[in-house]
Amino acid sequence: MDILLVDGYNIIGAWPELKALKDRDLPAARDRLVEKMAEYQAFSGFRVIVVFDAHYVKGTEKKYKNHMVEVIFTKENESADERIEKMAISLSNRRTQVHVATSDFTEQWQIFGQGALRKSARELEIEMSSIEKGIEKKVKKIQEKKPFYKIPISEEMAEIFEKWRRGQK
Repeated sequence: MDILLVDGYNIIGAWPELKALKDRDLPAARDRLVEKMAEYQAFSGFRVIVVFDAHYVKGTEKKYKNHMVEVIFTKENESADERIEKMAISLSNRRTQVHVATSDFTEQWQIFGQGALRKSARELEIEMSSIEKGIEKKVKKIQEKKPFYKIPISEEMAEIFEKWRRGQK
């Protein structure tokens, strides 16, 4: 199994789209990153865990799942880097390859020393762009495939039949 640990605020600060959104609405930027990581997870099959520092969200540690992506807000006085290092150690085994997405140079070396593979924010952004294009192609292919009817029918009738087929009225 492959696991991708994502340093949330590091990626938000590095991706132009998310950085611009963060300047206007930080929670929206976090949500958008989680949405993108859900697409990544669905396409790649990786287990994805996004870790955010507590210094932007005060209080106790929070964990939840959103779109099958695990989201963790560290406890106060614990950085995302520290949590990611601990997780990289605890999750690593012979059957699991841990990847860490961050552009923090020090963090990259620490993670590499734990046996995890590093992925810079830029590399993840390029990979995400490729995944989004792949998804677009698949969706377009599905939309282009129209059912073949032996009897020509109008678009309106085709919609009615499709609703019946799906059990809708």
